[in-house]
Amino acid sequence: ETNTLPFHPFEMQQGDILRMEKEHQVLKEQLKEAQEKYEQLQSRSSEEISVLKEMIKKSVEETKVSKNELDWLNQDLEIKVKKWQQEKKENQENLKAIRNTVKKHMDTNDRYSKTIDEKEKQYNINFNTCLETSNKLANEKVKLEELIKKSQDDYQEHMKRAVKAEISVLKNWKKNEVYKLNAIAANADKNLKMLKSLSSSASALPELKSRIDSWEIFISNIKKQMEKVEVGYEEKIQMVKNGVRNCLTKIEAVDLSSP
Repeated sequence: ETNTLPFHPFEMQQGDILRMEKEHQVLKEQLKEAQEKYEQLQSRSSEEISVLKEMIKKSVEETKVSKNELDWLNQDLEIKVKKWQQEKKENQENLKAIRNTVKKHMDTNDRYSKTIDEKEKQYNINFNTCLETSNKLANEKVKLEELIKKSQDDYQEHMKRAVKAEISVLKNWKKNEVYKLNAIAANADKNLKMLKSLSSSASALPELKSRIDSWEIFISNIKKQMEKVEVGYEEKIQMVKNGVRNCLTKIEAVDLSSP
């Protein structure tokens, strides 16, 4: 029966002592770990405390420096405040002067605005009048352009007719002058034939030969004059066709005295 029943009063049931010893061992190990952690924390805390002391010492020194800087800043601030007050006073005076100037400018601007409104009304009236006049002028311009075109067409037609008329006149003059020269040449040729028929007879005069030569020269000159007249009139006709004006002048043959 040994170790088969609980050992009173230490055990309520069998195995309590062993379980307690195991728990005691676990607690000892946890206590050891906690002690090691405490020692580590204490060491780290000591280092942090020394660092904080150094920081506090440095902060105290910086505070002293900051106090000196603060005093200097206060003095500088007082100077700047006085300067700012002086500038504020000057700015207020300047602002007052600017307000007066602005008021004057606003009054002037109001006058100018009224003047501009009146000018704009007058401009609109003048613009509308000008627009109406422009439309009228445009319509008149269209009518004038149509009239000009019609006049140009009429002018071209008249010019064509004038050219035809001038050519017709020149041709008639040429025809008349050539006809006159042909008549003179025909009459001279008739006289020449009569003289030649007389020269074939035995009783012909000796001076008849010279008379025949004179008539032949006369007829040759007439033909030259005829050719000159024809060429002159043809040149004038061509000039008229090319647009040259004032070509209506007669070309008359030289007055040749018949033998």
